[in-house]
Amino acid sequence: MSSRSTGIKNRAAATIQISSEQILREAADRQEAHVPEAVVKIHDAEEYQAHLRDRRKIFEDNIRYRREHIGNWVKYSRFEEENKEFERARSIFERALEVEHRSSELWLRYAEFEMRNEFINHARNVLDRAVQILPRVDFLWYKYVYVEEMVGDIPKCRAVFERWMKWMPDDNAWLSFARFETRCGYMDRAEAVMRHYVNAYPSARAFLKFAKWAEFEAKNASLARTIYEAALSELEPEEVKQARVFKQFASFEERQGENERARLIYKHALELLNLGDSGQIRD
Repeated sequence: MSSRSTGIKNRAAATIQISSEQILREAADRQEAHVPEAVVKIHDAEEYQAHLRDRRKIFEDNIRYRREHIGNWVKYSRFEEENKEFERARSIFERALEVEHRSSELWLRYAEFEMRNEFINHARNVLDRAVQILPRVDFLWYKYVYVEEMVGDIPKCRAVFERWMKWMPDDNAWLSFARFETRCGYMDRAEAVMRHYVNAYPSARAFLKFAKWAEFEAKNASLARTIYEAALSELEPEEVKQARVFKQFASFEERQGENERARLIYKHALELLNLGDSGQIRD
């Protein structure tokens, strides 16, 4: 069977040329005028309830057509919230979670609804459920510890942080935990958190963050120096042989006025990294 050619036979320019400006102008002319939503005037409680029933029917229809669309549920709940129907709004979120319980955005919107209306214990319960289902979503943990610290429940906030750290989150989560302990005045606990962090992530990056925390946040130059020295002696050779380790260590000594120490660190780096006398240490 022979195949038919589907190529364009006539490649000549059209006799009537249409510019992009003309296309856009015609599209704008054909757009329907925006009709603002009519203002509903309600005179008594019976009319108010009828209005609510009509709006709810619209929202329910939207959900029936697109149950998986989170925006429909959120708009519906917001409508009930604006009308002070908090139990109905909560029920809508619960129904939405039955459809899509792994939506981190939905859990966040639910918790924010509870917080916005000062149902703090409800918000705590929502966030506790959320992190159990989605323990790898960091912003849910951040919101959870924020709520606990906001209400002043320090032991509960610490317990939430400890639960979070078991999932081995990124560097910023560990630093947030240490800063929380620092804000509460527990410097020993904060240092213990950072030590746990470098044990969990034995890398040059972790040691350098720990040293920077010790110098600038804990204001403990002696601890910072100990951390830098530990990095050079305890890390694997491929981690130690990073120019930034020596550069940050030397810069720290310069800030402490220990120029001779800094000179020795640079000299050791040049020998270890085989940079020679003309080498430069760069990040």
